[in-house]
Amino acid sequence: MLKIIIFLVLFLCSNFNYAQNQLQDSIVQKYVINCAKKYNYNYQMSEWQNCLNNGLKSDSTVAYLWQQKAMPYFKARKYDVGMQYLNKAVQYDALEWQPYRAFIKCIFAKTYRESIVDFEDCIKKFGNGYSMEHRYSFYIGLCYLQLNEYEKAEKIFKEYNDDLFKNRQGLEHPTALFYYGIAKYELKKWDEAIVLFDKALAIYPNFSDVIYYKAICLARLGSKEEDIKALLTSAREDAKLGYTINEDNTIYEIYPYQIRWGF
Repeated sequence: MLKIIIFLVLFLCSNFNYAQNQLQDSIVQKYVINCAKKYNYNYQMSEWQNCLNNGLKSDSTVAYLWQQKAMPYFKARKYDVGMQYLNKAVQYDALEWQPYRAFIKCIFAKTYRESIVDFEDCIKKFGNGYSMEHRYSFYIGLCYLQLNEYEKAEKIFKEYNDDLFKNRQGLEHPTALFYYGIAKYELKKWDEAIVLFDKALAIYPNFSDVIYYKAICLARLGSKEEDIKALLTSAREDAKLGYTINEDNTIYEIYPYQIRWGF
């Protein structure tokens, strides 16, 4: 009898969840796809937000609606405004949106200690998953770089790059190698930094930021002035052609240690 009751409860819960998901999908279709997406939030923000607000009147627990309210504000650098909405998205679907919030704190809002706390909590609850093509630990290392805690950053990027090399050969990432090299650079391990920069350049030969920091390391090691100038000229020319950190969100934010050239 107990087994039958448990089965019925599970069956009813499953049907309820299915119905709830179907309802929320229809709300997203109506208020995001068929409404908000018809506007450009860069110059029609009020129309975009009105669509989402109407959707939330139908069901305030749809996490995606809250995230869509938040997203344009981050791109407009209105971080505090966006974060209040993103927090609501995390409240209703932490698995989907907490890693995204931690990413926003790292790359956009630049609240590095808060980002570390968020990512560490994500790892604890969900494992070391991915946000924007990198594992959560990558961003923790990036935060430590920005907090001048270089030894911690070095350790994290070593583990991160060792995992890519040993367990996922062919997926080594030049940006991950670049930041590992930057940790070495900040620790004045010039020779070790150059080795990592060269590995990054073997994957992405025109990576202007890497070439720039390699030149600085060589200068600190006393290399010939003409060799250093040649590298800096190469870095500048590659940067003019757009060869810089190739993360998707560089169109919105300057990434840590990304060089801004005066051209």
